[in-house]
Amino acid sequence: MATPQDVLPAPARTEKTAHDPGPPVGAAPDPSARLVARRRPGQWVSAAVALSLFAMVVNSVIRNKAFQWDVVADWFTATSVLNGLTLTLWLTAVTLGLGFVLGTVLATMRLSTNPVLRTLSWVYIWIFRSTPALVQLLLFFNIGALYPTLGLGIPFGPEFITVKTVNLFGPTLTALVGLTLLEAAYAAEVVRGGILSVDRGQLEAASALGLSRWRVLRRIIVPQAMRSIVPTAGNMLISALKGTSIISVLAVSDLLYSVQLVYLQSYQVIPMLMVATIWYIVITTVLSIGQYYVERYYAKGATRDGLPPTPLQKARAAYRRLRAAAADSAAPAGAELTPGEKR
Repeated sequence: MATPQDVLPAPARTEKTAHDPGPPVGAAPDPSARLVARRRPGQWVSAAVALSLFAMVVNSVIRNKAFQWDVVADWFTATSVLNGLTLTLWLTAVTLGLGFVLGTVLATMRLSTNPVLRTLSWVYIWIFRSTPALVQLLLFFNIGALYPTLGLGIPFGPEFITVKTVNLFGPTLTALVGLTLLEAAYAAEVVRGGILSVDRGQLEAASALGLSRWRVLRRIIVPQAMRSIVPTAGNMLISALKGTSIISVLAVSDLLYSVQLVYLQSYQVIPMLMVATIWYIVITTVLSIGQYYVERYYAKGATRDGLPPTPLQKARAAYRRLRAAAADSAAPAGAELTPGEKR
């Protein structure tokens, strides 16, 4: 006698899609079903359109004779341009380094329980963040009109050393002081935000264990705060690099001022501006790569799955997959590769 299972028709073989919930939990997988990825034609169309537009822009830039790429190549490594680039890099490194030192002091004052220190730090940050950088540089450049002399001595008493500000503040020193004080105001908020991002419970646990303040700062606060500080500090570094171009109004021979001197004499404005633009892009790219690896270093232990592979590691993995695919396609049918050949 036939059972009900024998009477029922066999289920039709269907393809399993990405939205199919699949068999119940604990059931044996159906060998006849296969997973079919969802097709996304819109993504391919949008990618093709974006690549076409990008190719059109690149083609128009390369083939446009108004850019005068031969002039760009001639002046790209000129001595005057390289000297301006060196001064730009030096100003960026010094102003950002000194700015973060002073900014750390200001951040500590902002986090202090002393109301006087908190207020003074807040006032400093408020003033320098509220005024344009160009206005600050022009004020420092004309400081001789406000304070003809600067002296060192007893407060509200006699002065032992007196210096004329006209002889002290040249264009380069004015740019260094002005940019440093400006960067310190922003660095203070970056450092303060990084310190506040550390869980308060960890500091209390460290105090309960009897750890010294220096060890708590070095082993607990700084490694975790750097995860929040590094991305913003990287943006500040790139902004400081590009922001040094503002000192050209003070006749400081940075990268932009150096190319300005050339095109004011040769009237080759576009190619000389392209020289400065390409140099800024190259330096910014190098700094961005460095920022990526610094962020990766301080991200250790932040995720359970470990750090994601770097672009170089991804390229190596893709190259190994291509070699393996090429070896499989070159092998005769039915032949089995040795372990050495598979690698």
